[in-house]
Amino acid sequence: MYSSILSASVFGLTARKIRVEADVSNGLPGAVMVGYLAGQVRETMDRVRTALKNSGFALEPKKITVNLAPAGFKKEGNFFDLPVALTILSAYGLLEEKQTEGLLVVGELGLNGEVCPVSGILPVVLEAKKEGCKACMVPWDNVKEAEYAGILPVIGVKTLREAVSFLGTQNNWKTISIKKQASFTVPLYTGPDFRDIRGQQEARRAAEIAVSGFHNLLLIGPPGSGKSMLASRIPSILPGLSREEVLEISSIYSVAGLLNTEHPLVTERPFRAPHHTITPQALSGGGRIPRPGEISLAHRGILFLDELPEFPRIALEVLRQPLENRKILISRSNYSEEFPADFLLLAAMNPCKCGYYPDMQRCTCTEREIHGYLHRISRPLLDRMDLSAEMSRIPFEELWKKEREEVQEENSAAIRSRVERVQKLQLQRYEGTPYRFNGDLDSAGVQKYCVLGTEEEKILEGMYRKFSLTARSCHRLLKVARTLADMDESEKIRKKHLAEAAAFRAADEKYWG
Repeated sequence: MYSSILSASVFGLTARKIRVEADVSNGLPGAVMVGYLAGQVRETMDRVRTALKNSGFALEPKKITVNLAPAGFKKEGNFFDLPVALTILSAYGLLEEKQTEGLLVVGELGLNGEVCPVSGILPVVLEAKKEGCKACMVPWDNVKEAEYAGILPVIGVKTLREAVSFLGTQNNWKTISIKKQASFTVPLYTGPDFRDIRGQQEARRAAEIAVSGFHNLLLIGPPGSGKSMLASRIPSILPGLSREEVLEISSIYSVAGLLNTEHPLVTERPFRAPHHTITPQALSGGGRIPRPGEISLAHRGILFLDELPEFPRIALEVLRQPLENRKILISRSNYSEEFPADFLLLAAMNPCKCGYYPDMQRCTCTEREIHGYLHRISRPLLDRMDLSAEMSRIPFEELWKKEREEVQEENSAAIRSRVERVQKLQLQRYEGTPYRFNGDLDSAGVQKYCVLGTEEEKILEGMYRKFSLTARSCHRLLKVARTLADMDESEKIRKKHLAEAAAFRAADEKYWG
């Protein structure tokens, strides 16, 4: 007897429909599974037979053939145990096929019949909706994650026996209504605050500009100047996520297996800070089964690279394409997959190996060592940094006076309110366009939205010649100037905006010339 059930597997960030077919017939008893299967999937039949036995299903010895269609691509993952078990039971006549019609099923089985959670449920639910399914059956631990999509009824089961019992009660799953988009609350930020930072007004200003327009920022300074401290506080001034962004980011983390059952959504903007020993593959993503790397896990958030020159040169060069295209294409011999990578790059570094250049009284590096250290970072990557801010040691008088007199620096809440206002202005301006923030503008967008007056054009021309700007760095200077104008609620880019934008390239000129 033949039977089939719809299932799915995740490839990259999307799910693919898989039809699980089973045929039970007379012949030499045994079970065979076909359909271009990876090793993990080939083990499915062993788990299913043991789970069926331990769940109390005494099946007559028959010839069982299971096929996962289509056979055109390799089936990966642990999604198929539950649908294979249900399809076999249906082929034996223990379930009517109409009871599973319109249902998409995924889940891994333990040997005792327990249904174990799988990664990538959000893409699976979206694929089920696309294929016209009426509901999804998923492991109980994945129910919350699946329900947040709010597009299909979700059935959560804990055991194989429970799944069979549920399907056998006169199709009652077809009467389940969709759980409307579950509400979520953005947790109150309780991390470190900008008020903890003493002095460093230039760096604080650069951080606000960077977040307001989604511009890449490079912090340069000696050890102990507060680079990492400032970077750790930037999440406190990031605006909250929209519902669409929550689902988008959560889908990425779901595929990566980084969601937990208690909190199945990512409700804060990502802040990823990989160690400088990271490999290019871990940064970009990929693998036998394509998985997102750090740059995709930082999507809609921040990627922080501390001690930038210590990263392998080949890993840093991976960033060049995503910083321009806001996505990354991973190509391997057997697949090509695109991952989103719309992140703000925040980097920090010492100006030399010992960290104290240009203080020649403390710096122990030779001129050659300084040059070699700085030039571990390629010019094309530096060109993609919109802002660079130099940080220095705080004078004792300033630090101690503020500590003693309890002088309070501006807190994160005040800065975040300004950032939200500026970003709202940009979202309104770019509604209906491919852009979201000023940092997203391409050359056509710069020409359209970064219009200059006659005097401003002359100033820009002078900067272009004086600093030997490239076309890319010139456009990035204009995008920063556009953000500064927005912060001043100015419709036009003024001379002062160009001047300040150029000032935040001074460190670039100082160290790399």
